[in-house]
Amino acid sequence: MELRTLRYFVAVAEELHFGRAATRLHMSQPPLSRAIKRLEADVGALLFARSPTGVTLTPVGAVLLDEARALLDHADRVRVRVRVAAAAGAATITVGILGDGTDPGVSRLAAAYRRTHPGVDIRIRDTDLTDPTCGLRTGLVDVALTRAPFDETALTVRTLRTDPVGVVLRADDPLARCDRLRLAELSDRRWFQFPVGTDPVWQSYWNGGTPREGPVVRAVQECLHAVLWNGTVGLAPLGHDLPAELAVVPLIDMPPSRVVAVCNEGDTNPLIRSFIEIAAAAYRPWAR
Repeated sequence: MELRTLRYFVAVAEELHFGRAATRLHMSQPPLSRAIKRLEADVGALLFARSPTGVTLTPVGAVLLDEARALLDHADRVRVRVRVAAAAGAATITVGILGDGTDPGVSRLAAAYRRTHPGVDIRIRDTDLTDPTCGLRTGLVDVALTRAPFDETALTVRTLRTDPVGVVLRADDPLARCDRLRLAELSDRRWFQFPVGTDPVWQSYWNGGTPREGPVVRAVQECLHAVLWNGTVGLAPLGHDLPAELAVVPLIDMPPSRVVAVCNEGDTNPLIRSFIEIAAAAYRPWAR
C-alpha cells in the first residue's frame, strides 16, 4: 500500500467524484480509477459505492480514510524532520511560482536569498492558474509565491503585498473607455472559468464573488486570448503590461489581490522559514 495511492484515495474520498479528484491531483481520470481498483483489490473490499452521479464511501472506505489521513500526516512529519536535518548541509528547496515571474519582488527575493544562502539550490516550478498553492498540497513544492484568497486549511500564509484589481477588456469595448467600473456593470458578460475541481475560494474571487459562465482557461495567456478573441471578461491585478489590443479598468468594489508566501502548516525547515522572512523584506517596498 503506497503513500501515493493513499493520497489518491483521500482525494477521491474528499471530493466524492473521480473527475474532480483527478483535477485536484493534476492527473487524468483513467489512471486514478485504476489505482483505486488496485487498492480495493489489495484491501479485499470495495471502498466506494459508485453511481452515475458520483461515489460514496463504503463503511470500509470510511475506516481507511481515517487511517490514511493519519499515515499521510505522519509521513509529512517525517519528511519535515528529514529536511530540517539536511538543511545544515547542501540542500535544495523547490519554489512554486504562480503568475508573473518578472514581478520586481521576485527579483529582489532571488538576489537576497542567494546572498544569505549561497549553498542552497533553488528549483523553480512555474504553475498555471488551476492550483493557487502551486503544488504545495501535493508535495511538488516546498514553498509557494502565489496569490490569495484560496483554501488556507493546514497552510501558513504570509501576505507580502496587496494589489488593486481591474477588469481586462478588449480595447474596442465601450466599457474600456471608463475610468473605473463596478462589478454590477459586468453582470451580463461572459467570464472565463477555471476547470471543475479548482479551489472554490479561488474560483469565486476571480469571478467577483458570483457564479458565472464562460470559457474554461488554465493559464494567463489563455485568459488574455479569451478576452481578445471572444470578448470574455477577466480580472487581473493592476500594473501588469498588456497587449495594445487589451485594456484594464480598475474595479472600485473588488477586494485587492494579495501576493503571499505559503508553506505547509507546522513545517519547521529553517530554509523555508528563512525564505518567507526574506520574501517579506524583499516585497516591503511595494507593500500596501
